[in-house]
Amino acid sequence: MDDFAIRVRTAEAGKTHLFFIGQAGFIIKSRGGQLLAVDPYLSDCVERVEGHVGFKRLLPKILGPYELEFDCVIATHPHFDHFDMDTIPQLMSNQRTRLFASIGCRKEIKRLMMPGGKVFYVKPGDTHTEGGFQMEFVPCDHGKGAPDAVGVVVTVDGKKIYFAGDTCLRLDWVETYKEKGDFDIMAAPINGKYGNLDGRECAMLARELKPALTIPCHYGMFASHGGNPGLFREAMQELCPGQGYLLMCMGEQFTLGG
Repeated sequence: MDDFAIRVRTAEAGKTHLFFIGQAGFIIKSRGGQLLAVDPYLSDCVERVEGHVGFKRLLPKILGPYELEFDCVIATHPHFDHFDMDTIPQLMSNQRTRLFASIGCRKEIKRLMMPGGKVFYVKPGDTHTEGGFQMEFVPCDHGKGAPDAVGVVVTVDGKKIYFAGDTCLRLDWVETYKEKGDFDIMAAPINGKYGNLDGRECAMLARELKPALTIPCHYGMFASHGGNPGLFREAMQELCPGQGYLLMCMGEQFTLGG
C-alpha cells in the first residue's frame, strides 16, 4: 500500500494529477499539492454487509485510510462502495479533511457520530469551493435506492473533471451538464447493473458531452456488478470516432499537464 501513497505524495508539483483507486474512486492532486478524493472504497465493508457471494472484493487494497491526508472527500451517495463506512470516519479523523456528502448519507454519518463541523450535505445545484477545488454538484439518476445521489464537476487548475456518479442514461439532462463548460475528463460507470450506465450508454453520453477524455469506472471490484471495458471500447470506436478515452488500471496515474 505504501508504494501508491508515495506516488501520490511525490507526483510532480505544478501539474494536475488524477489517480484511479478502483470501483468509482478517484483522487485528484492539484498543482499546489492539495488532495481531493471521490467515492474512495478502501475497505471490504460491502462484503461484510452484503455477504461473500457476489460482493467479495476482487481488486486489492492499494491505500490505507491514514496514508494520505485529504483536503476534501466527496461521497456521491450512501451505498457503501461510495460511502465506505469503515474508511470515511478514518479519513476524517484528522479534524482537517472536509466531507461533501449527498443528503442521503446523513443517517449513516449520524450513526457513525462523525464531527459535524467538517461535514457538508450537498444536492444538485450546490457549489462549494475548498482551496483550489471548485465542486459543482449536478443531478444523476440512481433510482429509488439512492434518490439523493449526485454527480459532481470538479474544476481545479483550470481543468474540469465531470464525475457522473452512479446513474442511468439521462440524455434529457445533457444541457444541464453542458452549462458547466467543456469537460477535460468525464468519469462514468459502465457496469450496467443497479441502474447504472453500461459501456454503450457511457459512450452515448460521451458522444453528447464530447469530453476531451472519457474514463470508464465501476467495474471489476465485485462479481455481482458486471461491466465490460472491452465493450465500452468498441462502443467508443463506433459511436465516438476520434474522441479520446482511457482505460485505467487501479493505481494508475494520469497527468493533465501544467
